[in-house]
Amino acid sequence: MAVPKEVQERIKRLREEIDYHNYRYYVLDSPVISDEEYDALMQELLELEERYPETITPDSPTQRVGAPPSEKFKPVPHSIPMLSLDDAFTRAEVLEFDIRIKKFLGLPDDFVIEYTVEPKMDGLAVELVYEDGVLKSGSTRGDGITGEDVTANIRTIKSVPLRLISRNLPPPSLLEARGEVYMEKEAFRRLNQEREKRGQPPFANPRNAAAGSLRQLDPSVTAQRPLDIYFYGIGLVKGHLFKTQWEILSTLKKWGLRTNPMARKLQGIRAAINYHEKMAEKRPELPYEIDGIVIKVNSLELQHKLGSKTRSPRWAIAYKFEAAQAITRIRDIILSVGRTGAVTPVAIMEPVRVGGVTVSRATLHNQDEIRRKDIRIGDWVIIRRAGDVIPEVVKPLKERRTGAEKVFQMPDRCPVCGHRLEKGEDEAVWRCPNPDCFPRLVKRIAHFVSKPAMDIEGLGPKVVEQLVTAGIIRDIPDIYHIQKSDLLSLEGFGERSAQNLIDAIEASKKVSLSRFLFALGIRHVGEVTAQLIADHFGNLDAIMDASEEDFLTIKGIGPEVAKSIASWFQDTKNRKLVQKLRDSGIVIQEQFATKDERGHGPVKGRSFVFTGTLSSMARSRAKELVKEMGGRVMSTVGKNTDYVVAGKNPGSKYLKAQEMGITILTEDQFLNMIGESSQGETQEKKSV
Repeated sequence: MAVPKEVQERIKRLREEIDYHNYRYYVLDSPVISDEEYDALMQELLELEERYPETITPDSPTQRVGAPPSEKFKPVPHSIPMLSLDDAFTRAEVLEFDIRIKKFLGLPDDFVIEYTVEPKMDGLAVELVYEDGVLKSGSTRGDGITGEDVTANIRTIKSVPLRLISRNLPPPSLLEARGEVYMEKEAFRRLNQEREKRGQPPFANPRNAAAGSLRQLDPSVTAQRPLDIYFYGIGLVKGHLFKTQWEILSTLKKWGLRTNPMARKLQGIRAAINYHEKMAEKRPELPYEIDGIVIKVNSLELQHKLGSKTRSPRWAIAYKFEAAQAITRIRDIILSVGRTGAVTPVAIMEPVRVGGVTVSRATLHNQDEIRRKDIRIGDWVIIRRAGDVIPEVVKPLKERRTGAEKVFQMPDRCPVCGHRLEKGEDEAVWRCPNPDCFPRLVKRIAHFVSKPAMDIEGLGPKVVEQLVTAGIIRDIPDIYHIQKSDLLSLEGFGERSAQNLIDAIEASKKVSLSRFLFALGIRHVGEVTAQLIADHFGNLDAIMDASEEDFLTIKGIGPEVAKSIASWFQDTKNRKLVQKLRDSGIVIQEQFATKDERGHGPVKGRSFVFTGTLSSMARSRAKELVKEMGGRVMSTVGKNTDYVVAGKNPGSKYLKAQEMGITILTEDQFLNMIGESSQGETQEKKSV
């Protein structure tokens, strides 16, 4: 049956529209139609192709998953080798790279070379071949000379255009586009959760997940994996000439190929080094993993003159961050007792360098977590620094086991005081209920005197431990009865340091209600929750007499938190503790303020989240100002957030605010709001 001409035209028009909207969504990050409108276009195309199957072409947007499973991947030679990059780990090595280039090109030492820089994605390198703008094949890097044919799997990645955009610039007759397939952190987390529910082993990291997903023999499996791609370069091109690397990136984007928006063109190697430092700071907030930056000479003419060595080009280098993962061996598993009595298993490991620091300990969280990951004493394990801060065991390397490894079993008594451990019905954590257990006492006091709490300068954890060990402090109120002579008897104290500490203790006696609440160390009561409670009740007596139901009336406090607070103040021991502190001279400043009376101006009653670096003041000071003016400070962006204040180099919170349509304030706008509170009205939430 012949296909009517009007149907052919409609199918052609639908494909062009869908390709364009894919470009707006995936490349420009600026959609111009709703998801519902997009779905309607796709549905109409599907129905027409089902009615007229002879119209289906490989580059149709409906053909993301159309290939049957393969038995194996076919080898694919690269027209131009996909070389690897030399690595640099220090500033000196990068400066030497710049010196080598100038020497090779015969340029003077003070010549400023123009470079392009971009994040080095931690994924899988691929090459996509487009002929007359249509995707023909996709392959992995392989050994650089020959890769594996993963065309069917590449086609399932939604951000990969099956046909290049030609509205702004006609694509060449042949384009070999090179990029990195990756998986975002949040998508990786969800994928692992799903695998664990199905009893499948989790992937170790997003890179492994991306590589494993792209190398599935069944494309329908790959289609279910949340893969994405950024393009960074080219191989062979016919029908278009480029002069610079920056032009390559700009043109690839015009053709519908995603390039990293954080790529920059810079003058001189020192600017590239500064970019590396900024990316290292921004790295934890990025939605994807990076392991460094890539620095390339921008001029293609200079690149051609520099040429390549056997395995790497002379005109580019990877300036790496220190490894965020490493392999080491667990020597033992010991127990640590926290201030709330939580008894946490801790892995004692052979020291290893991870993310720039030497790590020898990592939390194992609880017995259930150890059992789930099957971690044993003597295991070789992969560790990482979660958020580049907290050491964490990812998984054991079971293939290295010898049979001498030992299964860890949680004891039933506290390793310090010998008290029988307890565990709540809905908890995975075992706790020591003895409030006088030495590590509990030390950590409880250290929390009480910490900066966000009573802020007693000079009374850090080590000094607290000295005072408890010497018997000078047996409980929190004893802090306010320390004598100068007590301190002089301790190692490390002289006349001046002892007097400074006595003065700091005295100065701490006048404290805000919210700080005092936080200092008490009530479970689930952090700085923000303490502020909410103080704002609501206004004085300590009202809080102490409040019921669980009273706490539940506060916006932002749920049943678990309300129960914890009410139970704490109903305990006779805790009420006596508060009275002892009052008797010791502590004056708790009342915060009588209703929702309407609290603070002033547009800040009053509003919730703020800060991201990025402020140039006019420290973020801690900005948060204090918001609280003083009756606002609330939140740590994460959510539906109850009114404003996100974005400083220099904002992170993922900024992106989430954009997605949720939350008002984003620049630093100047924020300063105007808090400085001229009588001017300007509170902005409504809007899409950004």
